[in-house]
Amino acid sequence: MNYDVTFLVKFKIFDYLCNIKTTKHMDAIIGNNIKSLRSKLGLNQEDIAEYLGLSRQQIIRYEKGESAVPTDNLTKLAELFSVDEYDFYEENIAKVNANLAFAFRADELRGDDLKTIAAFKKIAMNYLKMKEAVDNE
Repeated sequence: MNYDVTFLVKFKIFDYLCNIKTTKHMDAIIGNNIKSLRSKLGLNQEDIAEYLGLSRQQIIRYEKGESAVPTDNLTKLAELFSVDEYDFYEENIAKVNANLAFAFRADELRGDDLKTIAAFKKIAMNYLKMKEAVDNE
């Protein structure tokens, strides 16, 4: 097949722009879910920033979808919120909220408290997954 060079260039540009739009769309979904889960648990942006070792401004960029959230930070947030990492990609926030296993109000919790809670939640989530695997045998 012999393609017109102009067509190929236009196609590559179109493909590139579609990928950018898709990435920005996903960043917005992830950011919205982080904000929703954070709010539901009574945490503020400063709490999340301290927990992740980031600035509050970075958390704002994540929540607005202006910046991609690295996978290691998604993992930490998933542990803190007691959700699976793939829940951050869910467009239907009601489904994400339904997956919250533990709800608490964090009026006096900060830094190290959040790390301890996240570690406990990780143990609980692993237990539930193991129990489900045993029950399905």
